[in-house]
Amino acid sequence: MNRPLRVAVFSLFAVGAATSHADQLKSPWDARPVVLTDAPYTCPAPPPFSRSLDAEGYYVDAHHSVIDPVKKAAYEKAAEAPDHLGEWTAQAADAYLRHGSRAGAQCVYTLLSAAAEARAWSATMPTGQAHYVQKWLLAATAMAYLKVRNTQVGTPEQDKAIQKWFGELSDRIEDYVDSKLKNPGSDAWNNHRYWSGLAVGAAGVARNDAREFHFGMDAFKCGVDQIQESGVLPLELARAGMALHYHLYALAPLIMLAELGELNGVDTYAENHHAIDRLVNLCEQGLLHPEIFKKGTGVEQNLPDKIAGATIGWAVPYVKRHPDPQLSAWLAQAEYTSFWQWGGLPPE
Repeated sequence: MNRPLRVAVFSLFAVGAATSHADQLKSPWDARPVVLTDAPYTCPAPPPFSRSLDAEGYYVDAHHSVIDPVKKAAYEKAAEAPDHLGEWTAQAADAYLRHGSRAGAQCVYTLLSAAAEARAWSATMPTGQAHYVQKWLLAATAMAYLKVRNTQVGTPEQDKAIQKWFGELSDRIEDYVDSKLKNPGSDAWNNHRYWSGLAVGAAGVARNDAREFHFGMDAFKCGVDQIQESGVLPLELARAGMALHYHLYALAPLIMLAELGELNGVDTYAENHHAIDRLVNLCEQGLLHPEIFKKGTGVEQNLPDKIAGATIGWAVPYVKRHPDPQLSAWLAQAEYTSFWQWGGLPPE
């Protein structure tokens, strides 16, 4: 689909290097030297592919905060194949990053080439929940691909096919967001928008597509402009007992988008008077003192079992730019900092 270039709401693009079609859009891993090794990696067979997906949500209250376990199990079964593709691709890419594993990098190409040939999950989705799976899949696979794209392990034909598939997924995700923009209380304005932005923005870097990159930065601005002086995201505060969880879940793609933006000439962390810092501080204080969110919502918060993965992995790049002793302490104690929906290990 030939789409017009969006009118970017991110005014800083006027001076950003990312606007130049002559420049290659950069990823956090482009400048990271990794020597290829013979470290073994067992690549799983691709999951069963389909063009579409029938998945339903599993929250049963008006705040989308109470999970029905039967519906959750049905959702997990429906989403199993695309989730596996995202998880396995991220794990293979990280085997390359950690050990230089040529086999790991080859596995990324094997899995994504098979998905591209099948045009996996690239149709217009029948439900909102299926759309969410679609965007998480693209965010995971595009970020994982960025880790290995300069290894010379894949062929030019594989790169072309994978990037074309990314473009198909991006079109579907943009269509969904555009269909909801007129409703300011919809999922085109909350954390789902930011995850959509990460998916399309990362694909834009992979495809060197400035328009898709702009979509990601617009999603970033949509998020940071909603951050209040207190650090609160109003639409995530409305999630009752899941408010702290969803502030953290919204923060993750915003940090990843901020990293993509900074590398490509956009001063993302300064946007809205350094709003990201306010959101980070609120999330940090919420983990230390969850009563803050209880006061804001009127209910006890569902706290993470442990501070790892999606809860704290976003802090890996953040503390390199903004040192924070508490975040660093949590990172040092965390069993892992990877999360498949942002492609595994976070940028460093």
